[in-house]
Amino acid sequence: MIDQRLLPAALEIVSYRTHAEVARAIKEMVVRGAPAIGAAAAFGLALSGFESKARTTRDLFADLEAAADILKAARPTAVNLAWAVDRLMQIARTATSPDAVTPDQLRQLLLDEAQRLADEDVEINKRMAAYGAELIADGDTVIHHCNTGALATVDWGTALGVIRMAWEQGKRIHVLVDETRPRLQGARLTAWELEQYGIPYDIISDNMSGYFLRSGQAQKVVFGADRVAANGDVANKIGTYMLALAAHDNGIPAYAVVPTSTIDLSLAHGGLIPIEERDPAEVLGIQFQGEQVAPTGASARNPAFDVTPNRLLSGIVTENGVAVAPFDASLPKFVIR
Repeated sequence: MIDQRLLPAALEIVSYRTHAEVARAIKEMVVRGAPAIGAAAAFGLALSGFESKARTTRDLFADLEAAADILKAARPTAVNLAWAVDRLMQIARTATSPDAVTPDQLRQLLLDEAQRLADEDVEINKRMAAYGAELIADGDTVIHHCNTGALATVDWGTALGVIRMAWEQGKRIHVLVDETRPRLQGARLTAWELEQYGIPYDIISDNMSGYFLRSGQAQKVVFGADRVAANGDVANKIGTYMLALAAHDNGIPAYAVVPTSTIDLSLAHGGLIPIEERDPAEVLGIQFQGEQVAPTGASARNPAFDVTPNRLLSGIVTENGVAVAPFDASLPKFVIR
């Protein structure tokens, strides 16, 4: 996988040989973005099958269960991770009750399913992009938060995939890229992707979005999500809530772009979504002109996500169409499991 921590300064491909290494790569954000995390976890679980020395299918299943727990604990907020692991574990469960296949056959089944999941992600992203591009008008300036492009998925992207599709359709668009502090996924990753596509953009700090929305210099807001509750509340990268608030206050449409694998109908509302709090060093380690910003000994809080209430959303774009309020009625129609 691409080590996203090094972009845009260096493009480095890294390889992993154990599921524990894959879990650590997810936790340490070598790979990030809900769909990409899901695919990485799926391949990590398949890898654990080849690591296992088990000679019976039942013993192999026990090793897979242990690996699944490690992978699912890597990052708690993105529902795609658990969804992907559970999808492969269901195949393993079926194969071991009774012993329907040999251990080697099960190993291959899991690898095939991981590849199928990855291939599906690309197709899903393109379908989402087609629906979402219909919402982008020729001449629009779009504010985008975090990174939701090919780096965050297997390929193409979610919200950034919508922007890419609109551009490839010939629409003259401009993107305002939120830096997305503290890890700066917008400034580092989204800007780098837009460079590859040739799409015009400007980087703005997160607290500038309100200015551009109020002054009429932006016509759309798009972002992805790591988990969507049944009522349409969206957990996404920290700062999304403030961006959606500013868009709503100024009558600017704001859309979340998500695969249906990110929609968790088991959670009634966003208050039930677990929010990951990361190392304060990510906040305290920021430098300005080569100098440490925070005083020595300062403390910090670092929630990685916030929840945007459904009332602030104009729609949720999925691969099966665009859901609109009331989301508790519309979302189940798009989630086909």
